[in-house]
Amino acid sequence: MAMRGFAYKRAGSVKEAAALLAGDPGKVAALAGGTDLFGTLKDNIHPVGPGLLVDLKSIPGMRAIKEGKKGLSIGALATLSEVAAHPAAQAEYPLLAQAARAVASPQIRNMGTVAGNLCQEPRCWYYRTPDNRFHCLRKGGDVCGAMFGENRYHSIFGASRMAGSPCSHACPNATEIPAVMSALRQGDLAGAARKLLEVNPMPAVTGRVCPHACEGGCGRTGHDEAVSIREVERFLGDFCLEHAEEFYRAPRNSTRKRVAVVGAGPAGLSAAYFLRKAGHRVTVLDRLPVAGGMLAYGIPSYRLPKEIPARVAAALERMGVEFELGAEVGAGGRTLAALRRSFDAVFLGTGLWRTRSLGLDKEELLGSGLRFLMDSKSGKASCAGRQVLVIGGGSAAVDAAVSALRQGASGVSMAFLESRAEMPALPEDIEQALREGVEFLPSWGPLRVLESGGKIQGMELVRCTAVFDNEKRFRPVFDPVDTRTIEADEVILSIGLSADLSYAGRALKLGRGLAAADEDSLATSLKGVFAGGDAVSGPLTVVSAIAAGRKAGQAIDRFLSGRKARTLPRGAGGPGSMLEFNAAAFEPSRRTPAPQTSPEGRKLDQEDRPTLDQAAIQEEARRCANCGCVAVNASDMAPALVALDARIKTTRRTIAAGDFFASEPRRTTRLEPGELVTEVFVPAPKPGSRQGFLKFRIRNAIDFPIVSVASVFAMKGGRLRDAAIALGAVAPSPVRVKAVEAFLKGRIPDEATAARAGDIAVQGCMPLGKNGFKVQLVRALLRKAVLSAGSEAESL
Repeated sequence: MAMRGFAYKRAGSVKEAAALLAGDPGKVAALAGGTDLFGTLKDNIHPVGPGLLVDLKSIPGMRAIKEGKKGLSIGALATLSEVAAHPAAQAEYPLLAQAARAVASPQIRNMGTVAGNLCQEPRCWYYRTPDNRFHCLRKGGDVCGAMFGENRYHSIFGASRMAGSPCSHACPNATEIPAVMSALRQGDLAGAARKLLEVNPMPAVTGRVCPHACEGGCGRTGHDEAVSIREVERFLGDFCLEHAEEFYRAPRNSTRKRVAVVGAGPAGLSAAYFLRKAGHRVTVLDRLPVAGGMLAYGIPSYRLPKEIPARVAAALERMGVEFELGAEVGAGGRTLAALRRSFDAVFLGTGLWRTRSLGLDKEELLGSGLRFLMDSKSGKASCAGRQVLVIGGGSAAVDAAVSALRQGASGVSMAFLESRAEMPALPEDIEQALREGVEFLPSWGPLRVLESGGKIQGMELVRCTAVFDNEKRFRPVFDPVDTRTIEADEVILSIGLSADLSYAGRALKLGRGLAAADEDSLATSLKGVFAGGDAVSGPLTVVSAIAAGRKAGQAIDRFLSGRKARTLPRGAGGPGSMLEFNAAAFEPSRRTPAPQTSPEGRKLDQEDRPTLDQAAIQEEARRCANCGCVAVNASDMAPALVALDARIKTTRRTIAAGDFFASEPRRTTRLEPGELVTEVFVPAPKPGSRQGFLKFRIRNAIDFPIVSVASVFAMKGGRLRDAAIALGAVAPSPVRVKAVEAFLKGRIPDEATAARAGDIAVQGCMPLGKNGFKVQLVRALLRKAVLSAGSEAESL
């Protein structure tokens, strides 16, 4: 591996260095001692290396160590050897001197600086693997390799959240899945349900029809099997509807603002829910007699019973949302202009309802896939004894094919342009179609309608050799020589839908046949009119429509209230916040299989699978590892400064050492781009205090700590008057064990006290699969630290 090229600049002042380093941290790097930096550059651990190195060693006045009455001031560029050998450090701050002397080897201590040791990048081997083989959470990836991988030396006190979990990142609606699972593990069903409802008003729907991309992002996928997130969501969604009076309550305060929502599909219902929660008066209008849009009309009952969207609509009515069903907007009904006059804002979420055309002669003899699904759900369609051909390869086409079979069709085949591997339907839908006996005809497209006396006889198909061109644009290519004939009593066309926005009039700006809306605010070209869902994006998923409705609801609320935009939730606590481990998750386990109705028992109007019970759901919650970064802070100086209540001075502020360290992308501190450490100040110790630094490592001459303990004790009359203890290398940041400190006050530092202190220190420990031994190391080192309170502390 070759080190990438970079420019080099010697900074003449702190101000110049800060200005040079104020850019993207990935493109510019500070050079202090260089003992850490050059290793990362040589190994190319990041996808892109810095183009500029700013040498700080040339800055005057940053290497001094000064003792004063109030404490010891250490320049950021003072070397670790200088700190370890300084008379004041050895005499008055032995913890500091011992920690500095414990760092690596003499050669490294001669070059490494105090600030460099504090600000080093994470030491996890997944993070440090050459050529960025593991693009982990701390580098912007989605998975922490150590969670289920090699984690002997990693955290035993929890993980650090890094901008959201991989499952939440994969969810189009940013559902905070780990928080839901955590509430379930605690037995808090209501808390888990409320967490879901923060972003999704209809989890009973998505728990049945969502393609669950979250499960593809689950951290368990490389270990055994993903958590059954959709099954958990379904259970909680049903729980919400069963207790609608608790979860769908009218807001306490009203804004008196009125909002019209056109379209009662998933986007419209979602927008209505969030707008009503904000206190606005909401009226939902839809041309169809039943609320739910495609949820009520286009998805077969064996996947989504019609009572589910009906119960969701009823829950919204309980909140105070008003419905005007069978109400046409546009020609022959109330116009958009009239709605704009009557309401303070309007949301358009009318989806896609117009069947696309092939442009073939006699195409009127073909059946519409949407109309067929609507008639199937209402019980009007019947294919008994008929041979059916479905044109199309998406999930809606699969729904039509399976529905036809369940109506008693003698045979059903599907012809689609794509190859079998490129079929656009969801994998589980494809598997279902094959199980139920649907015949696939991949790479065939419709060429000619076969009819006799005005009755359909079948279709002539033509071989499709390519669906997209080199720029991934839909541009199918056919081989006119390769054709075949498929006899059929009924041909159903299911090749997609388009938007019908004629009701909005010419004033509404369109783009590619869809409503044009701002990407962030979803505002259209008409003031006070917003749009979202499939009518804006084109065909996506139900959960994407729900996300669009939520986004629109929040945007409309800001429009009506004048409030500024708030960041949509992406993760509890934000980057750097600590997460509780779920140690049980690291045991190999299989996901709870969803119960299936036997093939002979499957019907058109009944669900294929029941909802899992609570025991199964809580078992799935147990399998969730609450993914985060488990790399530890490997600095020797860090716990020492925390125990000494040191203060870190930077170019912008002064930060207490206990607040300085954090798990940030590519960083272990809270320093912002362009912010530099200039000095470390250690307050003068209390008279008679006893300090010590204990470090366990594999090779005493060079290794980083596996566990370290920094301690400061004040004695009076043979008893511990006060204590400050920090643990190193056991968590993403140094851990101040305040419960131990409180326990030790007033006690004699004997064997019993020391043993009890060790037990208290490890309360709440959550070891990973391979690092349970670190718990015993914490006990052992803390015991030794307490027992040595009356004598000189020794390094282990």
